Amino acid sequence: MSLDKDQVQHIAMLARLRLADEEFTETVDKLSRIVDFVDQLAALPTDDVMPMAHPLNQAQRLRADAVTEADDRDHIQQNAPSVADGLYLVPKVID
Repeated sequence: MSLDKDQVQHIAMLARLRLADEEFTETVDKLSRIVDFVDQLAALPTDDVMPMAHPLNQAQRLRADAVTEADDRDHIQQNAPSVADGLYLVPKVID
């Protein structure tokens, strides 16, 4: 599928790009080659290809889900100017 100048102008407008007139021919050619390559990739049979999250066969190493810090909320909130029910109170900024 080849792109024409109008399509490239529309893409440039959507991308907020300002292309000079002499740049359009080269840009049309480059974008057309990209679209053609994507079409080639889409035509390949991928029914037997398993989806993968990583190209290597590795497992994600995760740390143990354990509490490592004590709950010091009450102690920390002693520094706050205004607190209620464990929440910091701030001035209303929207009417």
